[in-house]
Amino acid sequence: MGQNIIPYGRQNITEEDINVVIEALKSEYLTQGPKISEFEHAFANYIGSKFAVAVSNGTAALHLCALALGVKEGDKVITTPITFAASANCVRYCGGEVIFSDIDPNTYLLDINKVRSLLESSPKGTYKGIIPVDFAGRAVDLEAFRKLADEFGLWIIEDACHAPGGAFLNSKNILENCGNGNFADLAIFSFHPVKHIACGEGGMITTNDEKLYKKLLALRTHGITKNEGEYVNSTKFANGFETEEIVYPSWYMEMQTLGFNYRLTDFQAALGLSQLERANDGIAKRREIATNYNKAFINKSFIKGQSGVVEGHAYHLYIIEVDDRLGLYNYLRKNNIFAQIHYIPCHLMPYYKQFGWKEGDMPFAEQYYKDCISLPMYPTLTEEEQEFVIKIINSYFE
Repeated sequence: MGQNIIPYGRQNITEEDINVVIEALKSEYLTQGPKISEFEHAFANYIGSKFAVAVSNGTAALHLCALALGVKEGDKVITTPITFAASANCVRYCGGEVIFSDIDPNTYLLDINKVRSLLESSPKGTYKGIIPVDFAGRAVDLEAFRKLADEFGLWIIEDACHAPGGAFLNSKNILENCGNGNFADLAIFSFHPVKHIACGEGGMITTNDEKLYKKLLALRTHGITKNEGEYVNSTKFANGFETEEIVYPSWYMEMQTLGFNYRLTDFQAALGLSQLERANDGIAKRREIATNYNKAFINKSFIKGQSGVVEGHAYHLYIIEVDDRLGLYNYLRKNNIFAQIHYIPCHLMPYYKQFGWKEGDMPFAEQYYKDCISLPMYPTLTEEEQEFVIKIINSYFE
């Protein structure tokens, strides 16, 4: 057992996945074909949103969201320091200013009370938006954040890369799916191999706002539209000469804004569709694994904190906090268990330190980083492998 490598995350590619990709590769379309919209509609139905826009990766999704919401130079946007850097970087891509706010040490999520204090300490209009992150798969209470955002006139981008299939309990004790568009203006997902749904690379944006949806479609493809109702130039220009009928030729298109090539391919979409069919089974397996970890470590003296069992948690990660994190990390690797650390606080990355962020600014995030370690968590992790992970951790401390 100890000779087998156990990573922290792993994709699950089945024969059915392989077959649908081969079928897509043999089709007439490798990109910009029918599989894209098919995947978008299926994903929107899964999440419960009105619209979905497939893109090349989660970072592209964040960038497009920031562009669609009009982030510009000098705009201040609040996010958590415990996230992958892309959650913050999308603001910088547009020239905006990232303002980090500390986490709740019990949930590892952006602390709404600290965000409120930040907003109340400045004149209204100082901040433009909030990017809360469903970190590790635990859903942010977006209903509460929506009320706060409305009070201060802010938009919300929900970074739900860790949480397709995740949910939180609203004020009526009803589960609200991550990314369903009921509270956030826009939400984004990632289809990186270690995520719940793997496309190799890929991402999705969900929203219930039709205007934002149309903006995203154009921004995804160079800012180009083929919608005749949106054209600016005349039919004479489009055709090259005056015609009796005021019609645009079928080849015509217009670039109306500066966009990007952030498209997903059809064979990636085909893989995503196949993976989506098993998404609920994958979530169920992740929650089973989390329950086992919780039982194994809940009363251990060497555990300072853990992800625990939380209703609606999607368990992209299962995290424990320990004093001797480096020692445990190295010991696990010696036993071919490749745990991971999520994440180095963004505000202490050298890039963000140039803006004045320093150690001590986010005490809860910084303490969390010193202690956290993500254990193997993926649907194909066997009971024997999980028992081995638990055994090795216990043997190190006991």
